[in-house]
Amino acid sequence: MRADTVGADDLAAEEKGASVTITDPAQWEDLFTRDIDEQPVQFVRPADTDRPTWAAYEGGTYLGTVSAEPDGGRPLWHVQSTRETYRSLDDVVRALRRPTSWSREREQVSRWARRLLSDETLIALDVETTGLQNAFAVQIAVVGRDGSALFNEYVQPDAVIEPAAIAVHGITPERLASAPHFGQLLPTLTEILHGRTAVAYHMDFDRGVFERELVRHHGDTTAAKEWLARIRWEDAMAPYAVWRGLWSVKHDAYRNQPLGGPHDAVADCKLLLAKLERIAVAVAAPRW
Repeated sequence: MRADTVGADDLAAEEKGASVTITDPAQWEDLFTRDIDEQPVQFVRPADTDRPTWAAYEGGTYLGTVSAEPDGGRPLWHVQSTRETYRSLDDVVRALRRPTSWSREREQVSRWARRLLSDETLIALDVETTGLQNAFAVQIAVVGRDGSALFNEYVQPDAVIEPAAIAVHGITPERLASAPHFGQLLPTLTEILHGRTAVAYHMDFDRGVFERELVRHHGDTTAAKEWLARIRWEDAMAPYAVWRGLWSVKHDAYRNQPLGGPHDAVADCKLLLAKLERIAVAVAAPRW
């Protein structure tokens, strides 16, 4: 269970400010206001159309024009000037709010991804855990640059697995009844990880789980830190947020995005590598 859902949209929040159900945007009011990241945005339908199109204003400043089309019960929102599409009206506004430096920052992120993918020692790492706070591992996976699973083991955590975590990754205590302890896996993990570049999604979380397991195993924080220092750690969460380019005025930063994987450690590693491949492609950022 990774803490990678920062910035996930809430359907109920998406409906706030609309006068009718979200499934029928064509009948929304010509003028409405909604708070997006705690900042009010006013939407005004042009007088010369009855289509689901609105000009968006923030603090009297024109942000851009958005439109919607029905698509399976929830509308697909368009940024008119860049032809970007989003399921969330809030995300459309976040795209309109992005700073003028985004194109340059996005190219920097693409160069970062290309550098990582050219590293022959690169592996992707993911850990499913007992929860989000003071968590221990229940599954650890390492996937090579070519997509092959170098390591995939369930782990006996010797700790309570939170019901919310089980609901996410489906790993129950019964499933781990005969699983090895972290210490039994440590020699293999050492051989696979040391000297490598490891990319993770929310690296601080996964690295923190390893540190917690190592301290419990060695009874010594120094030994744990020395073991971790023999891995070159890279975090993909912030670069992916920049690449998506959804700006939060509340945090004055690009909004973190969920990875979107199935919360199986191997599948999530493979998805992360696929995301890096997409980020690495040097394409011009949309302009308006």
